[in-house]
Amino acid sequence: MEDWPAMSSVPSPLRGRPTSSAQLNPPWLPPTWALAAALVAAAANLRLALAGFPPLAEQIVADLHLSNAQAGALTTLPVLCMGLFAPAAHWLGTRYGAAPAVLAALACLTLGSALRLAGAHLVPLFAGTLLAGVGIAVAGTLLPRLVKALFPPERVGAVTGIYMVSMMAGAAGSSAAAVPLAQWLGSWEASLASWALVGLVGLLAWAPLARRVWVNRAEVAGAAASGLPWRSATAWLVAGYLVTQSWAFYSCLAWIAPSYVHLGWDSADAGYLLAVFSATQIVSGLLAPVLTDRVHDLRGPLLAAAGFALLGLLGLLVAPAAAPWVWVSLIGIGQGAAFALALVLLVRYAATPADSGRLSAMGFLVGYSIASFGPFTMGAVRDATHGFHVVWLVLVLLMALQVAFVLLLRPSRPRVTGDWPLSPLRHVTEASHRGSSLSAGEAVRRSSSRPSSPPETGRRAEPNLCRATHRGPGPGQPGARPRRRRPRHRPAGWP
Repeated sequence: MEDWPAMSSVPSPLRGRPTSSAQLNPPWLPPTWALAAALVAAAANLRLALAGFPPLAEQIVADLHLSNAQAGALTTLPVLCMGLFAPAAHWLGTRYGAAPAVLAALACLTLGSALRLAGAHLVPLFAGTLLAGVGIAVAGTLLPRLVKALFPPERVGAVTGIYMVSMMAGAAGSSAAAVPLAQWLGSWEASLASWALVGLVGLLAWAPLARRVWVNRAEVAGAAASGLPWRSATAWLVAGYLVTQSWAFYSCLAWIAPSYVHLGWDSADAGYLLAVFSATQIVSGLLAPVLTDRVHDLRGPLLAAAGFALLGLLGLLVAPAAAPWVWVSLIGIGQGAAFALALVLLVRYAATPADSGRLSAMGFLVGYSIASFGPFTMGAVRDATHGFHVVWLVLVLLMALQVAFVLLLRPSRPRVTGDWPLSPLRHVTEASHRGSSLSAGEAVRRSSSRPSSPPETGRRAEPNLCRATHRGPGPGQPGARPRRRRPRHRPAGWP
């Protein structure tokens, strides 16, 4: 996060090599365990509005007389917001601080969920979905930036795993409880709106952190927001990976449950199947980031995640009724690990917390804006083909493209920095030559302050007149003094 590096009196991740989270935080921040608890409470809200809709999709389509493409649009809208509002989230985090911006996002998300109580009318239903999408976009963009800023580098994987567990646990609970809540509360509108209560819990847990940052905003006022890293090839590769991963994930989230209702399953059983899809993501979402703390090359875990998802999608394509719980579990394991590793990519391929925010904003803008059309497009494919066979075939082909992006994400790829892409090895070299107390971000900043050599123009360089005047006439010129030959070894008494 760009907030902490701007402080001159507080140790930051850019000024040293912290060994504990206490060295990273200003004294007015809550302790690390409180930060982790607030992070869990906030992350739990990031998938509730999305995962609670698919188990109720058939009932909503029947009550409101929607087409499958329109039903897919209700899942598309939040994902599209997550892409389009990612740059705005980066600007808000830089201007007002990431923690207050996340608080505003949670309030927006809670209000959008509550507005779905009037979902029997299309305008409140789509307006509430839009507000929830804006809240998810702002919070989802800024939370990885906070993880990099507030926790030690050697704990980023573990904290990302906890963040993922909270998010996927919320998604699993929302999927499993959607239909029972609709039966208990008497309507699907009340079931969708009930998740506003979880949003209130997240607001209460996050408010102390946001308040402390706002009160001390004079200390954390960062520099003006930098542009997004459009010229970085690494940023485009990460964005391409996010496109393929998000398209597959949100398409599966939107259409796994309806596909089995189409096969004759009960809506509640299809909701439980989707809950298994989310629950398996908890396991892989926790383990995959923890392994990255010990793995230098992320391509191995990324390829393993793609392989699990590919096997599950092939099962849905070839024999969906043979082992549905196995197929969905394999997809969940693969997608949970893939998304958790995508969050690690946003941290590892950025030089500083501020650059992580810039990379997150660009990655989410490109990735989610394109992937948001996944549920809608797959719904249109279902309408055209009157089945799900082509839907799963398209997703299988998409996994091949994801593998291609993974193979290009070498560990030696340049990091995204505020000035230019610089190799991670050069970051370490700069820091080691200047002392072990310098971090990669400080090395980049100091190296960028060096005067650069003039460009080649093809003309002969002008003589350095000041230097010639200082030295006087050269050898052989009039007025030159005879040069004294120095002995090879200084004799005793030499001054």
